[in-house]
Amino acid sequence: MNCFNPKIISNMDKITLNAFIMLSIVLFAAGCSGGGSGESRAEGERRSEVAGSELQAVNRPQVAVLLTEGFQDAEAYMPIGYLENKDMDITVIGPETGRVKAYNSDFEIVVQKTVNEVSVDEFDALILPGGKAPAVLREDPTVVEFAKTFYNSGKPVAAICHGPQVLATAGVLHEVTTTGVGSIREELEEAGANYVDEALVVDGNLITSRVPGDLPVFSKLYVGYGKPWFRGKAVFQYAEKCHILIIIKYWELTKTRR
Repeated sequence: MNCFNPKIISNMDKITLNAFIMLSIVLFAAGCSGGGSGESRAEGERRSEVAGSELQAVNRPQVAVLLTEGFQDAEAYMPIGYLENKDMDITVIGPETGRVKAYNSDFEIVVQKTVNEVSVDEFDALILPGGKAPAVLREDPTVVEFAKTFYNSGKPVAAICHGPQVLATAGVLHEVTTTGVGSIREELEEAGANYVDEALVVDGNLITSRVPGDLPVFSKLYVGYGKPWFRGKAVFQYAEKCHILIIIKYWELTKTRR
C-alpha cells in the first residue's frame, strides 16, 4: 500500500482545513462572547451602582424648611447644615421662590419651591424656624393649610421661637403642650395650647423650643416613632454643638422597599 497516496493526502488536507476553519470560528465566537460578557459584566456593575445610588437617593429622608423674608438665621442655617451632613435632603419652601434675607443678619436663603408646588407626601418632616417670618407666613392661607395638613399627617413638626405662630393660626394646638418665645405665650394659649416655659417640649409629633440659647441645657433627646408613613424608625436628636433643635431620622428600608 502506498502510504503517500495523493488521494488520501488530499482528503486529509480537506479534513484538516475544514477542522481548522471550524475551530477558528468556534474560538472567534468564544472570544467575542467572552469580550461581550466582560463588557456586559462591567456595564451591569455600572448599572447596579447607578441603581444603588438612585435607590439610596430615593430613600433619603426628605425635610421641608418653611420660611420667608425675616427668618432667624441660626434657626434656619444650623438645622439645614446639620441635617444635610446626616444624609438628608432639605427643601426650603415658602410663599414665593427666590432669595430671602434674615431679619437679624445679612444672611440669605434661597426658597427653592413655593408651597403650591409641593405636597405633604413629599416630605418626612417639617421645620418652622423663628424670627419675623412666621408672622408673615401665618397671613398666607395656603401656607397655613399646608402646615395644618402636615401636622395632622402625624409626621414630625419642629417649630422654634416664633415658629408655633403658624401652627396657632392653623388651629392645631388645642390641648397640645407646647412652648415658644415668651412674647407669643398669650396667643398660643388663646389657640388652646398648654404653654410651658421650658427649653424643649415634645407632645406627640410636635417639637417646640423657645430660643436657640435654651437648647444647650439638653445634651441629647431621643423619641422613637413607629408611624405607618415612616416605614421605619424616626429618631429626634438634639445636637449640642448646633445649639438648635434638629431632627435626625435613621431610615430603615422595609422589605417592600428593598
